[in-house]
Amino acid sequence: MADKNQLPLITNRRQVAKSGLFGIEQIDLTFSNGEQRQYERMMGTGRGAVMIVPMIDDETLLLVREYCAGTHSYLLGFPKGLIDEGELAEQAANRELQEEIGYGSEQLQQMTELMMAPAFFNAKMTIFLAKNLYKSELEGDEPEPLEVVSWPIKDYKELLQQTDFTEARSIAALMLVRDLLEN
Repeated sequence: MADKNQLPLITNRRQVAKSGLFGIEQIDLTFSNGEQRQYERMMGTGRGAVMIVPMIDDETLLLVREYCAGTHSYLLGFPKGLIDEGELAEQAANRELQEEIGYGSEQLQQMTELMMAPAFFNAKMTIFLAKNLYKSELEGDEPEPLEVVSWPIKDYKELLQQTDFTEARSIAALMLVRDLLEN
């Protein structure tokens, strides 16, 4: 029987496509039981991304409604963005807050790190809770102003029913923060 914790051996790697955001790599694998397979995976920048759950007070979340090219729709979610070269995740979180909702945070608490689609994408997102917000705006890279939406955390079940609040990362972040605040 093969060792379930033994990683397959990568016998060959080649880039098969590249865009401005990521590349696609094809890898040839040999598993510990001798089986051979070919996989494709997207390769990101390696720095990761952040998502922030901002709370304007002890009871109110701030979300953004923004255009999502993947679904060609406007979706409601939490501020997020890539970690720039030379930035720490916490610095990126505070920058993204200022770019997307016009607030900085005096209290950023790292909640967890999530992997996004690990079967084919090596991308990590660090989730933060942001409190003690203060007005501060930075120019971001969004093509249009984002709509900032206030939502009482006690009404999280209603938020989960919104047809434009469907992003799994935002739902996970909401539930993590809700559990933290409840305990």
